[in-house]
Amino acid sequence: MASVLVVEDEPGIRASLIEVLTSYGHVVRSAGDGFGALREVTRAPLDAVILDLGLPDLDGADALRMIRGISQVPVLVATARDDDAEIIALLDAGADDYLVKPFSGGQLAARLGAVLRRSTAPGHLAADPVRGSGAAAAESITVGGLRIEPLGRTAVLDGVELQLTRREFDLLAYLARHADQVVSKRQVLADVWREPYVDDQTIDVHLSALRRKLGERGSRPRYLRTVRGVGIKMVTPAAGA
Repeated sequence: MASVLVVEDEPGIRASLIEVLTSYGHVVRSAGDGFGALREVTRAPLDAVILDLGLPDLDGADALRMIRGISQVPVLVATARDDDAEIIALLDAGADDYLVKPFSGGQLAARLGAVLRRSTAPGHLAADPVRGSGAAAAESITVGGLRIEPLGRTAVLDGVELQLTRREFDLLAYLARHADQVVSKRQVLADVWREPYVDDQTIDVHLSALRRKLGERGSRPRYLRTVRGVGIKMVTPAAGA
């Protein structure tokens, strides 16, 4: 059972979301606007926030940034917007996942469950497939000019620290641990997302964001390569590349 804040301005939709989440055993609070959401976030501890973007007082993206300024509570964005650039911007701003409206109650519950599981995973080093296990969990990972510190959750490229969302970091660290190996999207789903309800588009959005932050060029990728029909591979750049 989790404490969940639903931020939705449409009363009918808000009531439906509350009903669904309550039926899955969650304790639900709600807000109808962005500033109300901020008050709820500061009022008492929360396990997750479900955030609509079409709010009457604040754009949901601005509300997300303000929430991130005061809390690291996991945020699942519920949006009718499906533009890749906007979704990437939301993930960059700190969203943990997103759902495009309309969606079913079962899909909402599954995505929320996955976000909640992932939010607790960093404390369990022995079983974390991104960090590795045992002594390997503390080891830094170096691929060319990229250095990743799993315990500190930092990634530095050619001396400059990358500003990554939590999921981007997990994906980058996973690919770096498997450098020069092709990993399928099915593997990524199983080992990074660890649940079956994420679609390929979610992985593609995160990969697109990583490529941009790594300064990749589509015609000459330095680190991240797509092996058509097989999967993704992080390669060690040749000297001087």
